Amino acid sequence: MYIGALTLDVLLGDVRSLKQKRSAVRPIIAELQKRFPVAAAETGDTDLYRRAEVGVAMVSSSPAHCGEVLDACERLVAARPEIELLSARRRLFNEEDW
Repeated sequence: MYIGALTLDVLLGDVRSLKQKRSAVRPIIAELQKRFPVAAAETGDTDLYRRAEVGVAMVSSSPAHCGEVLDACERLVAARPEIELLSARRRLFNEEDW
């Protein structure tokens, strides 16, 4: 069993309040969960208007499948025109890591 984790640091476009931030981040998370077998949530920078950290996690039987799905998640977020993907960090855990 493998657990893949992806942390995406994004810069939001024309956002001037936390309410606007939520309305920009929610559709991203919903689309990730709809298109891929992953769990996704806003995991950091919750008090900043224009920055968001989105965490994505998945469980798979092979490390290659984890990598493919997390790559596709990263591409999906990077392709959105209203945000800028600043960084993406990925970790892969297996049963021996715990």
